[in-house]
Amino acid sequence: MSSSSKIRVLVAKPGLDGHDRGAKVVARALRDAGMEVIYTGLRQTPEMIVRAAVDEAADVIGLSILSGAHNAIFPRVMELLREEGAKDILVVAGGIIPQDDIPHLKEAGISEVFGPGTKLQEIVDYITTNVKK
Repeated sequence: MSSSSKIRVLVAKPGLDGHDRGAKVVARALRDAGMEVIYTGLRQTPEMIVRAAVDEAADVIGLSILSGAHNAIFPRVMELLREEGAKDILVVAGGIIPQDDIPHLKEAGISEVFGPGTKLQEIVDYITTNVKK
């Protein structure tokens, strides 16, 4: 975890996805749980997300996607994190992601995938338990 005592979470909306209501709901829940949340906004490239995570000393990246481009974008984010030497950053994902795609994403390094209907406390608890201390 970074030098401050709060867990720093970067919430990002990669790709051409234009809907961020779910990401904002999760961001607020994380903030309410005492985490520091940086929201990057819509239409972020993997390069922009990784740069922001490194610059902001994020402990966690939360990727939210509805567009179906997760199989291309998420592994690219993980590849860039490795290139930056930032593999200690916990990466979680959420949105509309078919069950069949989850094993591939986890193989690429995504720690957990949260689908629609996941309880916000489950996300908070997962991050709190799994963030690198």
